[in-house]
Amino acid sequence: MKGTSHLLVGGVAGLVTSNALETDPLTTGILIACGGITGLLPDIDVDGTLSNKITNTHKFIQTLAQIIGILLIVYSFVEGSGTEKWYGMGAGAGIIALSTFITRRHMLTVSGVGVLIGGFMLQENWLFLLGIYIIVASFVPHRSYTHSILGIVFFGVIARQLEASIGIEGIFIASLAGYASHLVGDMKFLPVNKRGVKLLLPFSKMEL
Repeated sequence: MKGTSHLLVGGVAGLVTSNALETDPLTTGILIACGGITGLLPDIDVDGTLSNKITNTHKFIQTLAQIIGILLIVYSFVEGSGTEKWYGMGAGAGIIALSTFITRRHMLTVSGVGVLIGGFMLQENWLFLLGIYIIVASFVPHRSYTHSILGIVFFGVIARQLEASIGIEGIFIASLAGYASHLVGDMKFLPVNKRGVKLLLPFSKMEL
């Protein structure tokens, strides 16, 4: 399935969540965005594809690293206090600066390290765990651990921590539904997929 399809299906998952919870317009928009973003997230692995081979280009990964850096700066500014705020913003700025010099694989790794450091400085567990997720994703093959039940569980912990941190009901469900929709969209039973996903890693490499 192409990246645009993953984005759309993830966004729909967020919309369904918002309808079920009867959220206000602002929260609805946030949940749709969360579903769409998390619907793309499993393809953050270094060989992933969001639309054909877009992810394989250096420019895409560079842009992704810069977006991560900007989000870290904004989050640190809004949620941080005292020196924590400046450390978090510094880590985000560092990611943006380094993204212009390093290779694609190392860019993802460094981005993950920057997010991890930002989470530690801001004392935000979800951000710390997201950093770990990005670091691991920068080393594993495409459609492996980020596309497994283990990946869903780990991301579920991140989503739960995020919801607790920002206090918006539905973040956990919308994010997890968006993430899971990506794995379903990459399964073999859909005629558009030549390959499936190894949901049972590390216990089985069978593609479903």
